[in-house]
Amino acid sequence: MRTITFIFGILLMHVSWSQDKNTNIEGGMGIQGYDPVAYFTDNKALEGEKTITSTHQGVKYYFSNSKNKDLFDRNPSKYLPAYGGWCAYAMAGGEKVKIDPETFKIIDGKLYLFYNFYFNNTLTKWNKDEANLKRQADQHWARISK
Repeated sequence: MRTITFIFGILLMHVSWSQDKNTNIEGGMGIQGYDPVAYFTDNKALEGEKTITSTHQGVKYYFSNSKNKDLFDRNPSKYLPAYGGWCAYAMAGGEKVKIDPETFKIIDGKLYLFYNFYFNNTLTKWNKDEANLKRQADQHWARISK
């Protein structure tokens, strides 16, 4: 019985990993519990409420209000962050790096998130060479996300 339980546990971990491998999920949530719609409607990072949620492709998202949840539910791809929610600057180097959900930029209607810890604000670095870094990140993401 222990063997069956162990094998079942391994299979569950594999299925979970397979669904989430291209999405930055911390604590079982996309964008660390921040409202993906608020970046667009309020131009700021707002933490979502645990009672207002939606799940898209196996990833749970929190929302700051019901209106934002409804907007997301009608068109999730409009609000999902680029590169699966991984740091855009790091993606230019082909790396999946966690983000600070309060460090973001919207480019051509798409949400980009960045790592920001102490003196390492990757958004500042991104802004210095955005066109080149975005091109590189797009190329790496096309390869990584397959």
